[in-house]
Amino acid sequence: MLKPEWLRVKAPQRERIGAVSDLLLDLNLNTVCQEASCPNIGECFAGGTATFLIMGPGCTRACPYCDIDFDKSVRALDPTEPIRVGEAVARLGLKHVVITSVNRDDLEDGGASQFVACIEQVKQRSPLTTIELLIPDFCGNWEALTTVMDAAPHVLNHNIETVPRLYRLARPQGIYKRSLELLHRVRQGWPKAYSKSGLMVGLGETDEEVIEVLHDLRAHQVDIVTIGQYLSPGPKHLAVDRFVTPGQFDHYRHIGEQDLNFLQVVSTPLTRSSYHAGEVQRLMASHPR
Repeated sequence: MLKPEWLRVKAPQRERIGAVSDLLLDLNLNTVCQEASCPNIGECFAGGTATFLIMGPGCTRACPYCDIDFDKSVRALDPTEPIRVGEAVARLGLKHVVITSVNRDDLEDGGASQFVACIEQVKQRSPLTTIELLIPDFCGNWEALTTVMDAAPHVLNHNIETVPRLYRLARPQGIYKRSLELLHRVRQGWPKAYSKSGLMVGLGETDEEVIEVLHDLRAHQVDIVTIGQYLSPGPKHLAVDRFVTPGQFDHYRHIGEQDLNFLQVVSTPLTRSSYHAGEVQRLMASHPR
């Protein structure tokens, strides 16, 4: 299926992404920008931002939409990784950092302790930096969630990814209601944190189903939502079912912000979970908790 004009992005030039890329190489760190082939890598790297991918690069789940490699082997955590994340944040001078991970279902706590160690290192090295975590579902281990949230990230993101009808196809090891419960527990247990979620469109869902998901997220007190076009990484992954028009993305945003009163809905074809994540600082200033 030929990409429409609004999805055509110029390939990032080496000089635009070189400084961040070199720093990540120097510190032996992964980013979801690189591992998941994000189309915004040039813009974000050129702006000195990146979303750090910890505990990877291999993932213990093999979701057919995702470009991150599958690795079900049991692997020990690297105790130096949080230190290197903290160093990268300090050297980049980030005002806002996003830290995410692969799924680590081989670990008893799903990697919660590694998230906490990263938070501690960032706070130690860059105390004014706001911290956003994009976490997996921890297989419903709510003690692991408590461990993470007690470390006081400013924003907790967990992606709902798609509509419930398509979970078996796109997210076979995920459970829609479990993801909703995770997001609800965050708002109930840690009301000062901002909750966030995101979904892809173009996998075979209808516009009506997207709007139903928005209603579900708002009913579970989610603050911020991102919506972007699914782009298939390759022939072994799920194919694109449709290309959603920019006008329809605007419609999603209007419903979310005007009708459902989310604090923010970022909805464009090229939106990804961490795209323009630093804008959350403006929301925090205008909606303090």
